[in-house]
Amino acid sequence: MNGNIRIGNLFGIPFFINPSWFFVLGLVTWSYGSSLTSFPELTGIMPWFLGLVAALLLFSSVLAHELGHSFVAIAQGIPVKSITLFIFGGLATLEKESETPLQAFLVAIAGPVVSLLLFIAFSLIAGNLPLSLPLKAIVSLVAYLNLILAVFNMIPGLPLDGGNVLKSIVWKITGNPNKGIIFAGRVGQVIGWLAISLGLLSVLGISQIGSIWTLLIGVFLLRNAGFAAQSATVQDKLSQYTAQDAVIPDSPIVNDNLTVREFVNEYVIGKERWKKFLVVDQNQLLKGEIATEDFKKIPTSQWNETYISEIVKPIPEVDTIPANTSLLEVAKLIETKNTRELVVIGEAGEAIGLLEKASIINLMLKEQLGQNPNQVETETKEPEEILLEGKS
Repeated sequence: MNGNIRIGNLFGIPFFINPSWFFVLGLVTWSYGSSLTSFPELTGIMPWFLGLVAALLLFSSVLAHELGHSFVAIAQGIPVKSITLFIFGGLATLEKESETPLQAFLVAIAGPVVSLLLFIAFSLIAGNLPLSLPLKAIVSLVAYLNLILAVFNMIPGLPLDGGNVLKSIVWKITGNPNKGIIFAGRVGQVIGWLAISLGLLSVLGISQIGSIWTLLIGVFLLRNAGFAAQSATVQDKLSQYTAQDAVIPDSPIVNDNLTVREFVNEYVIGKERWKKFLVVDQNQLLKGEIATEDFKKIPTSQWNETYISEIVKPIPEVDTIPANTSLLEVAKLIETKNTRELVVIGEAGEAIGLLEKASIINLMLKEQLGQNPNQVETETKEPEEILLEGKS
């Protein structure tokens, strides 16, 4: 999983740690351990040990933040694929998006609420329990960092929680979740560029605001916000079309009343494009499919007497799709099933044609170029990837 190390399960959720986490763990341990050397009662390795405790408490707080998102998602019936700790914090990966703007808002706000509650809890502990000065300093630090975590994550730009809150608000206003993602993604990009600028000015000694971390966070925001906005833009375009719009022109459809000899002469000899054909009856209703390989089992002496209807094979229902299905749902289905093609059928069961990932891509290219989307060219080679999901 992208080099992440699986630690185990938390409440049934796979828990991973990115190798970058160990760098930050060591940095925080060293940084805070150094500050604890000012306490005379701490000798030997004790400052560094307490620095490690503070670092682990910090990351435990980040983990609790992500569990807040996860528990609300699970309550909505959304499986949580994993929780990962990495250099910039944590990430809870959900199986799918929430179904309503309110549910999306609740999932997004849950993390900052948990961090705010931890800030209050640690503040009360630091202010009311008879702790030694070093321990009180650690508890106060963790309280402060949880406040920072809550406030930072509420910045209104993806991929931060505030961006997801903004997304849910725009979704509620427009009725379109993709528009919410696009808007929040653009805001995230603006914030990312601002952070990069402040970080660069700080590194160059021109400004006292920002640091190298501001620069790195800006790059992180810019990259992820841009990806989210681009992915949502593609999804929004796909949702405007149906499966029928992306059907391959001149799909290989043949009538079942042909003899094998007639079929081979008309569709196979001198034509190597198709190796499999859809078979329909006289009413164009889908009967099944045949492959050119099937004819090798039939003696050529019987080709004039054997009809296509006698050798047709049924098509599994999972490989068919209604013509009015949103192209976005079709694209997700292709990615999920990792299938090469689907058979598009009309309301009455008539065969419309074949649909491939390549035909979806070409349709989007046509749309982007302002050409007629229905004139889909199918000879363009299929690219290695296409942005179809938005991951949660």
